[in-house]
Amino acid sequence: MARTTGGLFAMGGILGTVLSVLMPHDGPGNRLVVAVAAFGAVCFGLGLVVIGDRVRPSTHQILVVFGTILITVAVHQSTSNAAALSLASCYVFVACDSSFFFSWFRAAGQILFAVVCCMTVLMLRPELPWWSGLIPSGVTIAVGCVVGVLARLASDADIDSLTGLLNRRGFDRRLHLEIARATRTGLRPALILFDLDRFKTVNDELGHRSGDAVLQRVADQWQKLLGPTRILARYGGDEFALLVPDMSEQGAISLADQMREAIALGCSAGVTSWQPGESGSFLVSRADVGLYRAKQAGRNRTVLESSRRPPLAVELVEAIARETLEVQYQPIVSLVDDGQTVGVEALVRWQSVTQPSVTTEEVIRVAEENGLIGNLDKFVLYRACRDAHDFQSAVADRRLILNVNVSGLELVEKDYVGRVDEVLRATGWPAAQLVLEVTESVLDVNTPTAITNLTDLRTRGIRIAIDDFGTGYSSLSRLKTLPTDFLKLDGSFITSITSEGEAPPLLEVIALLSTSLGLPVIAEGVENSHQAAVLTALGYSLAQGFYYGKPQSARGLIDSLGTPTSVGT
Repeated sequence: MARTTGGLFAMGGILGTVLSVLMPHDGPGNRLVVAVAAFGAVCFGLGLVVIGDRVRPSTHQILVVFGTILITVAVHQSTSNAAALSLASCYVFVACDSSFFFSWFRAAGQILFAVVCCMTVLMLRPELPWWSGLIPSGVTIAVGCVVGVLARLASDADIDSLTGLLNRRGFDRRLHLEIARATRTGLRPALILFDLDRFKTVNDELGHRSGDAVLQRVADQWQKLLGPTRILARYGGDEFALLVPDMSEQGAISLADQMREAIALGCSAGVTSWQPGESGSFLVSRADVGLYRAKQAGRNRTVLESSRRPPLAVELVEAIARETLEVQYQPIVSLVDDGQTVGVEALVRWQSVTQPSVTTEEVIRVAEENGLIGNLDKFVLYRACRDAHDFQSAVADRRLILNVNVSGLELVEKDYVGRVDEVLRATGWPAAQLVLEVTESVLDVNTPTAITNLTDLRTRGIRIAIDDFGTGYSSLSRLKTLPTDFLKLDGSFITSITSEGEAPPLLEVIALLSTSLGLPVIAEGVENSHQAAVLTALGYSLAQGFYYGKPQSARGLIDSLGTPTSVGT
């Protein structure tokens, strides 16, 4: 817009300068005024081309009015009627600029103002008849209408007809423009790619009309959330793209999470930011890698694919290398043996120096987003297997199981089983006493590599637990086919057990299901004796929670294992 408006100012000024030199002095007017107006238009136009990025779009309407006034002054001060009629043709520039960039209503207002000025200034010249302005005015209106129609036809080719957002073609065009602007101004655009989870199921089960309605609703909700400077597009199918002209990667992650939470359907997102010298296609490819990793890790999450690591990730690299991370352990007890400890779950803990308030979930997220999750998982597994020997020595009368969480990003790596084997060989911990916990959402992705890895792990004697069971989307029929040995019931189910009423019926259904499938259930989040009693009465065999013990250091757990169990302390 700035370049076009500035170019038209400059062109009109150049033409006016030439006419101020060539026009004869056979009528009223002032050649010097025409020359000054023309030269001013040239300088203003060139300046607008240079600094146009800093001019607000709304300001361009004022600039077009100013251009119309300059033309009118030049026509009025022309020293010949031929020159006045020639300069009046410059009103066409106003029509072109307005019709191309403004809405129909505002463009009509600008063209009407130009036509009134044209007719009036030519009528004021005594040598010209009143109708002398009809031709330049008519041409101005005609050109404005044609340019407006063609501009909107071209614009429609960049618009998705279903949602009214930009389509892939339109978004790519805007992306290249924003990158060019960022190269000049030093801004750092951020790009987010979204993909609606399980959208194919909506189309297959409810029909394409329902799927179209979902896409329209998502587009409307996101448009309400975003400001006018953010560029949202339907990039194809159920995939959306968002370009933010200037935002940090962490800010883009927060924005992506807000957008995911604003819609009812699950959604995965990949985030990245532009670095100087990168092309638009390279930027999109990197964001697509982040989106792929988000879906591989279990969907309904945001993953950053950055070309540079944030300070927290740099600090985490050093913490892993120096082994300054802490691994704590929470007891898993048997409800059929009066709360006797039969296993422990390893939980990573880290106190960041730069961000002391960072949570464990945020640490894992940073590790996943910056390619550190493999090193982090291996560190926790190695430390836990090494400490587990001391736990086992404290309770020689029974075999303890060791539960360790595995990231979905690790589970899809082809060499993951080999890395687990390596840790077990180095520590000597028996495979039969290791349980790897995988979230239900990861298994629901049904990635062939993940299923193959889980199957290979089980052939080695390692057992698998579905963590956060009940919060994912996997069908109950798949539980029999998945490589699974335990179910870990999400703590949200346990909080529904209160002393005011009876146990929720769903808990009894899950207990019967586990018995039928032969899958023991570990109930997480048990916090009081009433919850423990209800779970015992329903037939649950294993439990975990603050009622039995908070996460503690290896030394603290060894001390507690060596003393009689005191439930609830």
